[in-house]
Amino acid sequence: MIAIMNKDRLVKNGETPLNKEARILALSSIESAVRAVDPKRIIESRFLLKDSTIHTNEYSFDLRQFKRIYVIGGGKASGSMAEAVEQLLGRRITDGLVVVPYASKNRTDIIKLHEASHPIPDEAGVNGARRIMEMAAQARQDDLIICLISGGGSSLMSLPRQEISIAEKKEITQALLRCGATISEINTVRKHVSDIKGGWLARRAHQATIVNLVLSDVVGDRLESIASGPTVPDPTTFSDAIKVLRKYGLWDSVPKSIRKILSDGEKSLIPETPKENDEAFKKVHNVIIGNNRTAALAACEHLNSAGLNTILLTSTLEGEARCVGTMLASIGCEVSSSGNPVRKPAGIVAGGETTVTVTGKGSGGRNQELALAAALRLGGTDGIVVASVSTDGIDGPTDAAGAIVDGRTLTRAKKVGLTPEEYLTENDSYNFFLKLDDLILTGPTGTNVNDISTIVVR
Repeated sequence: MIAIMNKDRLVKNGETPLNKEARILALSSIESAVRAVDPKRIIESRFLLKDSTIHTNEYSFDLRQFKRIYVIGGGKASGSMAEAVEQLLGRRITDGLVVVPYASKNRTDIIKLHEASHPIPDEAGVNGARRIMEMAAQARQDDLIICLISGGGSSLMSLPRQEISIAEKKEITQALLRCGATISEINTVRKHVSDIKGGWLARRAHQATIVNLVLSDVVGDRLESIASGPTVPDPTTFSDAIKVLRKYGLWDSVPKSIRKILSDGEKSLIPETPKENDEAFKKVHNVIIGNNRTAALAACEHLNSAGLNTILLTSTLEGEARCVGTMLASIGCEVSSSGNPVRKPAGIVAGGETTVTVTGKGSGGRNQELALAAALRLGGTDGIVVASVSTDGIDGPTDAAGAIVDGRTLTRAKKVGLTPEEYLTENDSYNFFLKLDDLILTGPTGTNVNDISTIVVR
């Protein structure tokens, strides 16, 4: 059961009766959203075994037609997914390995859970990715590979191309994260400096039948971007990767090995990532088992059942976190004053993934920065709450899932000597909310479908 560990304290911080009510509703809706994308629950409902046949979406696979079954993959949710698949198939599974974050709490007997680092890759991830590629190479025409893919797989399954070192891979990943590059842009670069991403895993396993079970953490559910698409065609090119690095002023500062690989690729001196017409994808079947919309709709359903007039604003939210925070707070103010676009009591849910362009030296995550910007807009209101979380329970390099604010947040901040504008300038939202005790704490949730932001207006 996914729960917010400090929920009682967060409600108490509301101070006014209306703020407390709004906080209860916002936090409960977030819990409902995360529960709806629990990997084990989704696998159990979307990946069904009847007699000897697996049914998932429009696909059916008679297990009697396969000699061996392998389970491979990686991501923040892959451990829970592996648990559910192993419980369903048991000893039918020949072998398996999925790469999971350190301190994973999942337990399996047949499928090996290989721990590695996220969001910055490490040698453990390289070893795990290499073992996955070796397992894929063993598969033959009469074998089935079940590939479990979720957000975080890009970092966890890291296999640098040719002479690129893991340290250099870390360097470019960190640089792209700092400059505010989108996940799609980051993955465009990752795929072209990797021997597993961008369809290379499918190429290695081309003889087997592959079923991809995907928990999407990408806005728009673009398969080629989820975990950098190890088993799907890559529409991007070496030239696209170079353009991303030039866009953010990184081309001249990236390691020489990376510049050489990308330059050689652009000149067709080394092979491009596999494209749509490649033979490797003829026996690949993709199933998106859950996404941000699944979570956002669950949050809406919860708010609606509580008697609120509820709308799903979007499940494809993108943009600079602080700008989005101001916008969401402004929507709450508009609802309160005019009843537009929905009359109060109201609940508005937005899902997606924002970005943060880091210019300061503070600590925080995109949801915390969004909430801090929202607080600046909500000052002086009563009964309007904005709460925003990362569904994996880890917002940026912090131990918080996100944060919650209302019209009294600024007043409380000033009482303890905090200047919100300074914390926002320094990208130090974590320490701002830490001092106010308004960080939302869930711990790692075992799932990952981007972010959920909830506005409640009483």
